[in-house]
Amino acid sequence: MKLNHLNLTVTDVSASRDFLEMYFDMKCVGSRGNGFAVMFDDEGFVLTLMKGKNVQYPGTFHIGFSQENEDQVDKINQRLKEDGYEVEPPQHAHAYTFYVKAPGGFTVEVFN
Repeated sequence: MKLNHLNLTVTDVSASRDFLEMYFDMKCVGSRGNGFAVMFDDEGFVLTLMKGKNVQYPGTFHIGFSQENEDQVDKINQRLKEDGYEVEPPQHAHAYTFYVKAPGGFTVEVFN
């Protein structure tokens, strides 16, 4: 059995979609205006984005993108920082990891 679909409710579908395309190579394969988008990764995972008004995820909620190595984690961290996102440097914790608040109201973990 394999998990292959997740729906995120977000405050801004377009900004969330752009963020996921730019930094995590997700591909938008369909949308309905600014209220809904369907995205895929290279492994066939389906992520749908739906517009919501009062989006409030629990403090520990996040989605994660694993990277091939620590250099990739560092590169994404640096790109995000250069583009104005508030990110702490990666740390060795349960993995080599950092978190970033994504446009739309959810958190992303980047790790190796």
